[in-house]
Amino acid sequence: MQFLCKEYRDGNPRVRALVSETRIHLVPSLNPDGYELARTAGSELGNWALGHWTEEGYDLFENFPDLAAPLWAAQERQRVPPRFPEQRLAVPEHYLDEGAAVAAETRAVMAWMEKTPFVLGANLQGGERLVSYPYDAAPPPPPPGRAAGPLPVGSEEDERPEVRETPDHAVFRWLAISYASAHLAMSESFRGGCHAPDTTQGTGIVQGAQWRPRAGTMNDFSYLHTDCLELSIYLGCDKFPHGSELRREWEDNKEALLTFMEQVHRGIKGLVTDQQGQPIANATVLVAGMGRGVWTGAGGDYWRILNPGEYRVSARAEGYNPVVKTCSVLYELGATRCDFTLARSNWKRIREIMALQSRRPLRRPGLGRPLTPREYLRYRLRL
Repeated sequence: MQFLCKEYRDGNPRVRALVSETRIHLVPSLNPDGYELARTAGSELGNWALGHWTEEGYDLFENFPDLAAPLWAAQERQRVPPRFPEQRLAVPEHYLDEGAAVAAETRAVMAWMEKTPFVLGANLQGGERLVSYPYDAAPPPPPPGRAAGPLPVGSEEDERPEVRETPDHAVFRWLAISYASAHLAMSESFRGGCHAPDTTQGTGIVQGAQWRPRAGTMNDFSYLHTDCLELSIYLGCDKFPHGSELRREWEDNKEALLTFMEQVHRGIKGLVTDQQGQPIANATVLVAGMGRGVWTGAGGDYWRILNPGEYRVSARAEGYNPVVKTCSVLYELGATRCDFTLARSNWKRIREIMALQSRRPLRRPGLGRPLTPREYLRYRLRL
């Protein structure tokens, strides 16, 4: 925060462009209770678990609704779509009860996500040096008697769970690599892992379910309930470094943080309006082959992070005819403008007429003879 403010004031063109063109939200600590415990104990007396939980005993990172499990269950029953349309999955009602085992911090973050249309996010953690991306959850093992999928070659005794990729798997890998490759030490394979063998194969990135499967994480919740692509960034091996080590930690991560934030300007963006130029809120913008869309805001605006390439994109809204167009994403930073103008559909009026007719089709005059002017007028009025 100090760096952004100082460099902006000093006229740094890169920082000025980033701050001027991006809505940046920063949370110094999601768990102030745990941080206070770890700070009091200090780096020498603390351990990785100290400060991990809130005062009430909640692990905030795994305290969000598990939306992946019901999605996968619906997919197995072939109920996707329309029951789970690969869009914003609703929060279970029991999770919203006052007596639910949900931390106050978790409720606050969920309300924040509902209010703010985030596009890209990262939660910063310690104890490792890598970037983890969704899914963090893994499907449950198959029931007894049901054969699981084939194991990879050379891993006959591998007990790792099955891993499913998100529709945005390639995009998540791009975002993760943008951070790891700009970090001064994260992608250097000769360093190995912090406390165990390197699980990233020298890339500095790993899918959460392959590394440490967990359900109900902030990353999975953000992806399945909002339009935000969220990743976990583990800044370094020390969970609570000494003050004298902070300068080195900052230099290791400074360029990576800037590069990652700039990725929000990669992909497509635009407005969805009607033929009169009025914005259409809650319209859906879908990319062919991605299986998941984003929603427009109150001003009809949308953002969609995509890798470089050419995409078939459609915009849809209730009461309007869908529009499809081709949008190209370049390697240079700067989202491609891709606007949509939707024309109103007659389906709403047709449904009203069918409701008045008890859903019976309208009787059409016989086609064997020309219509009289009176018959034609009555026919038009009925339509």
